Amino acid sequence: MNTKLLKKIGWFSLISLGIFITVISVHIYMVTRPKPLDPNALAMARIDIKNDIKKEDAEKITTWLYQQKGIDHVLVNPDSKIAVFSFYPARVNANDIVMNFKKSFPYQAERFMPSAEEMAKGCPVAPTSTSYKVVNFFKNL
Repeated sequence: MNTKLLKKIGWFSLISLGIFITVISVHIYMVTRPKPLDPNALAMARIDIKNDIKKEDAEKITTWLYQQKGIDHVLVNPDSKIAVFSFYPARVNANDIVMNFKKSFPYQAERFMPSAEEMAKGCPVAPTSTSYKVVNFFKNL
């Protein structure tokens, strides 16, 4: 091959690589930057109740949770003593709901918060992966 063709291929490869790196960098920045809270976004929270509860108690808890501002859907299982609810984070804080729950009912209850280990298991991007390191690099810019 002649040198002109090799130079053209080299320049084309460098320009293509530069464009690719620029596009992927902009994409990662756009995806990882902080976003304003979406008023239509839903989140879930769980309350673990330490006391035994009956079906009637579960119905009272369900009714009470539905009456709270920002609650979308509620499920209370008297067998597992767990209440799960979806809510709008833009309207209400789940910690406030749990605090009001503790004040309104005579049950010992805690909001379930997964440990760091449980969170790591649930995340498809492990902290040791290259993808995680690249995302963290751009987050810390």
